[in-house]
Amino acid sequence: MNVRVVDYRAADAAEQFTRSLHETGFGVLVNHPIPQDLVEKIYRDWLAFFGSEQKHDFAFSVEKQDGYFSPEISETAKGHTQKDIKEYFHIYPWGRIPAQLKDDAMRYYDTANTLAQELLGWVEQYTPADIAAHYSEPLSGMIKGSDKTLLRVLRYPPLTGNEPAGSLRAAAHGDINLLTILPAANEPGLQVQDMNGNWVDVPCDFGMLIINIGDMLCEASRGYYPSTQHRVVNPSGEGASKSRVSLPLFLHPRDEVVLSERYTAGEYLNERLRELGVKM
Repeated sequence: MNVRVVDYRAADAAEQFTRSLHETGFGVLVNHPIPQDLVEKIYRDWLAFFGSEQKHDFAFSVEKQDGYFSPEISETAKGHTQKDIKEYFHIYPWGRIPAQLKDDAMRYYDTANTLAQELLGWVEQYTPADIAAHYSEPLSGMIKGSDKTLLRVLRYPPLTGNEPAGSLRAAAHGDINLLTILPAANEPGLQVQDMNGNWVDVPCDFGMLIINIGDMLCEASRGYYPSTQHRVVNPSGEGASKSRVSLPLFLHPRDEVVLSERYTAGEYLNERLRELGVKM
């Protein structure tokens, strides 16, 4: 599988990027508007937060799904029995955020959300008419007024050697949402499954931005935009002693948006959260 690396500033960026999403479920952007120095500062500051006891003051809310999720309650990917080896913090503009981390987190949230909305507009522009005819409303309209778009700060801790057999930093899964925006992490490990079932390393040079299709857009487009399975594999050698931090933004529609005859966005989200074991 050849995941295209597209220059955000190129004249044909929207067409090339959208073609990559259709063919592979993934696209990679360079020369995009998210400041690299901000990403690196967030990585450093949140690593310190995850290393502190303060994180326990923000234990996650089952009702709101904001706050800190410990490794003990981390997700179990759909179809898997082992929990992922990770801890994470869910950031919403209306939710709880540690005071010393709030300004940078919200600056990043706003920048990434604005870009995600633009990229969704690209997808809408280059969706074939016969596919777009099934959208209940324009894709750009689905996110207007949404309070569900989520910024997740993830830490995959160093490996101890005592991990349960078969457990991964993130087992193979598809994302729930419309689009996911992900700056290259501080360590490699992200892989995507191609159409033949092979696992392929995703380019992870600092400054690259990885975008993938989520299950909701796959559902709304009747599979035209595939939600590709991806995972984060466990490192070996020196990499096993390092934390890996990543910063995905999950672009979500409003709950009442109709995705298909089967689901509204809210129904789809709640079903998947129950499957992941983080909602009753």
